[in-house]
Amino acid sequence: MAASPGSGGGGGAGAVHSCNTSGFAFDSGLEIRTRSVEQTLLPLVSQITTLINHKDNTKKSDKTLQAIQRVGQAVNLAVGRFVKVGEAIANENWDLKEEISIACIEAKQAGETIAALTDVARWNHLDSDGQSTILTDKSGVVQAARLLLSSVTKVLLLADRVVIKQIVTSRNKVLATMERLEKVNSFQEFVQIFSQFGNEMVEFAHLTGDRQNDLKDEKKKARMAVARAVLEKGTMMLLTASKTCLRHPSCDSAHKNKEGVFDRMRVALDKVIEIVTECKQNGGTDSSSISIFAGIKELKLNIEALRENLYFESKENLSAALEVILERVEDFTDSAYTSHEHRERILELSTQARTELQQFVSVWMQAQSRKTKSAAEELELTVLKVSHGLNELRKELYHTALQLAGDLLKFHADHVVLKALKLTGVEGNLEALAEYACKLSEQKEQLVEMCRVLRHVSGTEPLEITCIHAEETFQVTGQQIISAAETLTLHPSSKIAKENLDVFCEAWESQISDMAALLREISDVFEGRRDQPQPKETGIKLPGNKSALVSTRKNFKGEKYDHLSLPKPMKNNANLKSLKPDKPDSEEQAKIAKLGLKLALLTSDTDCELEKWEDQENEIVQHGRNMSRMAYSLYLFTRGEGPLKTSQDLIHFLEVFAAEGLKLTSNVQSFSKQLKDDDKLMLLLEINKLIPLCHQLQTITKTSLQNKVFLKVDKCITKIRSMMALVVQLLSLCYKLLKKVENNKWVSAANKDTMDGKT
Repeated sequence: MAASPGSGGGGGAGAVHSCNTSGFAFDSGLEIRTRSVEQTLLPLVSQITTLINHKDNTKKSDKTLQAIQRVGQAVNLAVGRFVKVGEAIANENWDLKEEISIACIEAKQAGETIAALTDVARWNHLDSDGQSTILTDKSGVVQAARLLLSSVTKVLLLADRVVIKQIVTSRNKVLATMERLEKVNSFQEFVQIFSQFGNEMVEFAHLTGDRQNDLKDEKKKARMAVARAVLEKGTMMLLTASKTCLRHPSCDSAHKNKEGVFDRMRVALDKVIEIVTECKQNGGTDSSSISIFAGIKELKLNIEALRENLYFESKENLSAALEVILERVEDFTDSAYTSHEHRERILELSTQARTELQQFVSVWMQAQSRKTKSAAEELELTVLKVSHGLNELRKELYHTALQLAGDLLKFHADHVVLKALKLTGVEGNLEALAEYACKLSEQKEQLVEMCRVLRHVSGTEPLEITCIHAEETFQVTGQQIISAAETLTLHPSSKIAKENLDVFCEAWESQISDMAALLREISDVFEGRRDQPQPKETGIKLPGNKSALVSTRKNFKGEKYDHLSLPKPMKNNANLKSLKPDKPDSEEQAKIAKLGLKLALLTSDTDCELEKWEDQENEIVQHGRNMSRMAYSLYLFTRGEGPLKTSQDLIHFLEVFAAEGLKLTSNVQSFSKQLKDDDKLMLLLEINKLIPLCHQLQTITKTSLQNKVFLKVDKCITKIRSMMALVVQLLSLCYKLLKKVENNKWVSAANKDTMDGKT
């Protein structure tokens, strides 16, 4: 059941592309699905890249040769330590021993080759001027580096398979013990076996918890969290349900209650194995399960693609895709809990979406034959109309779902029905049991419907998975509460039956409480307040409590940083009270959309410059990143998305953005003090271009805009585009000058060491 070397277990996908500079590109062809494997590889990639990216001067000084040799030796020593741990893993896992051993031998040979190719002792042909002409052809080092990284990656993924095997073995133990528990007939035997089961569940929980934290794929991480939650809560349910069955062996409702617990735990165990082994046990995901928000997002992307390419083939599918979305919208319009106002608005927006999409298709077909500027502009406007209409529908569905959920959770917060069922059970009142069981079933259907509509507006796949889990939990737990209450009603003096009902009621109450937290998360995503997930710094977990193969690196490529959080302006600001964004006409909207797209491209350029910096905590980097994230928020604003919603938000945004720009220039000025006169002057000239733009932006925010905010938006975006273009240049220049300063320091230190040696 272990994954293949290529799978690496875990979530996410994609072969690792470690570097692509100076003619060196590494693509192992193996999929890296866990953070620990990825992070363990990166320091080695960094060292090898440093080695290969030395200046291609034909002649090299003795100092340069010594530096190259030191890096080569460091790589070889690190590989040697790595191989020892890999060989230890191989000796403990006979089924993988041959594969790991071969990969270790390859890694060792490649490390020794790199050390030999960078060994100064074998280069005895210095020119008369003390310069060497060796290592002008990097092909040998590049070839050895590729072999080294490929073999190290294989060892890591094989070690990862060992971790997967541990989880599978642990699951099999738990499953076997569960089968014994299910068949047990005496309390004494049950207590003995349950003690073993508890220990096995603790081990399984630790292994799967580590795996969950290590997964790169957020969707798989959410699925793992859900499965582990079922097992955690199910363990206590299994205990009380089994004890109740043993105490009342002839009670059908007790057996039904117990069977429900065992069945759900077995399904959760299977899901964990499906996630870690990449084995699709129940087939792929049905396309009909896609949420409304995901469907709207996909439809907008297809419309954008059709606009860019007049011969895109899927135009016929657009109407069908919209109909699928509108069919799912019926979950809202058919609900008895949707208010009349919301229902009417949703139906109106649905009709509008159909009309606007038909108009887009018609204009698109005309644009194929006319191919004029006016046709292109008309097409652009129809795209904006469709996008705006879908955004409005999305917004209405979100508000409808949140109102429905908020009302239901508030209504059921006192748990009156659960209290009544407990009292009914203790009294042994079968007639009242039927009445309250019916009420709980109604409540269950309401909450299931709430989870269904929340899933449609959740906004991310992990939150969708959480909504599906909540729906299943209400479905299953509701039925289990009724069977547990029936058992207590039939045996009103049974303490074990009462304890069992309490456990299931607590699970229900806990899920209600979880829904309140889930609502906040969904709201944060929709309003643009939710932070990007941060990768955790974890070393690969190896069998036998061994340490990580290679030390991890904190900031790695692809790491997402939080968006800058904007504090809300004070509500009592008189200048902002009367501001309401006036609606731009279609022509202005098209212009703003194009400006926003160009701004988004600049934020991408900025991020590329920021990734070059090794010290991600550097204040220049931090302010540059803040400006990039804020500029991206402005781009989202041009699309009617993101955290900026009102004119007040926009004005405050401009104030903070200008202040952030001035902080950046201040830090760059401080850095310039380390530079020589020529470099300092060059940097100050760039700073002096950015400072006036920051002041101009501050002036705009202080001007009374009244109700003409959108007349100023295009000017603000243009201004910020100019600022971001300067930021890209500034970051690039600062990075080059920083490297120059560091090299000068290194040379000075080397000279000092040389002089000290002579002394």
